[in-house]
Amino acid sequence: MAVNREPYPASLEIDYPQKLDRLTTFVRTLLSIPILIVLSVLVGSGSESYTNQAGDDMTATGLGITGGLFVATALMIIFRQRYPRWWFNFALELNRFTARISAYLLLLTDRYPSTVDKQSVHLEVKYPNVKTELNRWLPLIKWLLAVPHYVILLFLFISVILATIIAWFAILFTGQYPKSLFEFVVGVSRWSLRVEAYAFLLTTDIYPPFSLK
Repeated sequence: MAVNREPYPASLEIDYPQKLDRLTTFVRTLLSIPILIVLSVLVGSGSESYTNQAGDDMTATGLGITGGLFVATALMIIFRQRYPRWWFNFALELNRFTARISAYLLLLTDRYPSTVDKQSVHLEVKYPNVKTELNRWLPLIKWLLAVPHYVILLFLFISVILATIIAWFAILFTGQYPKSLFEFVVGVSRWSLRVEAYAFLLTTDIYPPFSLK
C-alpha cells in the first residue's frame, strides 16, 4: 500500500448553509423522486428479460454503467497501462452528479441537484499518471484490500441516517442544520469518496485514511 502525507487525491467539500427552507425539507423525499429516476436510468443495471426456448421467462443482468466502467478501467490499466481521459472525465462528472443528489437527499443543501453546475458540492478527483503513479496489478485486489473500510462505512452510513433524521427535525423547528451533524455527514461522504477512488475508480494507489477529515 502506498503511503503519502500529501492531501488525498480525492476530496469533497460542501458549503454549510446558514438557512434552510422548512417546506422543501419537509417534503424532500417527494421532491427527490424525479432526479432519482434520472440517476437510476443513467446507472441502471442493464437487466434484460427474455423468453427461452422452453417458454420460461429469463432475466439477464449486466454490470450497469458503473460496474462496466470499473471492469473496463481495470483491464486498461492491467494490460495497457492507460486510463483514457474521457472515461475518467465521465466517471468524475457522474460522481459529482451523484454527490449533488446525495447532498440534497441528506438535507445538506436546498438547491435542487443540477446535471451541470457544481452548486455547493465541490468534489475533485486527481487524474492519475498510470505509468508512474499506479501499479498495474493492484486493480485485481484493491476491492479486497478496502474491506475494512466497507465494514466501518456500513456503521457510519447507519449513523448518517440517524443524523439526517435528527437534522430534519432541527431544520423544521429552527431552519438550520446543526453544524456538528453537518460536518459528520459530509465527513462520512468524504470517507466514502476516498474509498471509491481507491477501490473502484482506480485513480490512486494511496490507501484511504480512516478519517472523516
